[in-house]
Amino acid sequence: MIDTKSAGMILFRPRSWRRVFRFGIFAIIAALSPSTYNAQARELAIRQVYFTAWQILPGYSVVAALFSLLLIQAVVVNAEKYGVTQYSLEMVLEVLVLEVVPLMTALYVALRSGAAICAEIALMAVRGELEDKEEAGASPLHAELVPRIAGAALSVAALTSLGCVIAVVLSYIEFYGWTPAGQQEFALIIARVFDGPELGVFVLKCLFFGVAVAVIPAAAGLEAERNEIKSLPGVVLGGLLKLFLAIMVVEAATLVVKYV
Repeated sequence: MIDTKSAGMILFRPRSWRRVFRFGIFAIIAALSPSTYNAQARELAIRQVYFTAWQILPGYSVVAALFSLLLIQAVVVNAEKYGVTQYSLEMVLEVLVLEVVPLMTALYVALRSGAAICAEIALMAVRGELEDKEEAGASPLHAELVPRIAGAALSVAALTSLGCVIAVVLSYIEFYGWTPAGQQEFALIIARVFDGPELGVFVLKCLFFGVAVAVIPAAAGLEAERNEIKSLPGVVLGGLLKLFLAIMVVEAATLVVKYV
């Protein structure tokens, strides 16, 4: 049985969050260092991309397409209802591409891979594998954790890019059909929606989503105690709660920056 009480305590424990931020800083610095990626680390990072992005690519593409079509139809119907049809395409791109797709991708990867990453690292901590590597003179941060973090962050970026492309293509087809007649007008609207500040906030949001999805499950997994297998469910649940909270905070912060 999952100890939800201990998971909630982990969520609101300041020391736990300080550990996440401290671990995140060290992990990001290590991930940006080329010396981190020896042959074993590159193989582990590629394997993480395979499990986090490539394996879920068909399912993600279907979900992104269906979600995009539903939202496009909802915006079009309501725009006609309130007499603002001329702004419906901009509304679709503003809401769907800039807001919904990155959030949906972060949540999708968090549900699909966040728990798996957290559980894998927590199990290694329980078995003492990370401590054994450290005692043997190896760096578990570089050997085991950073490649997973880099692979997960890259997966979020790749899937977000794919989701945005799917949303843009479906938006064009919905408003202009399969003909190239509306390409010039569509390009002007794209340029107007994705202006400098909007694009900057979008890139920052995707970056923070990727870092959160990659770092928080790994940091949470390290909270598992050695030889305490019963702590695994609470640690994994606490990691997911932290991750969802961080995603919501990032989304709320970017909305405040844009609209307040």
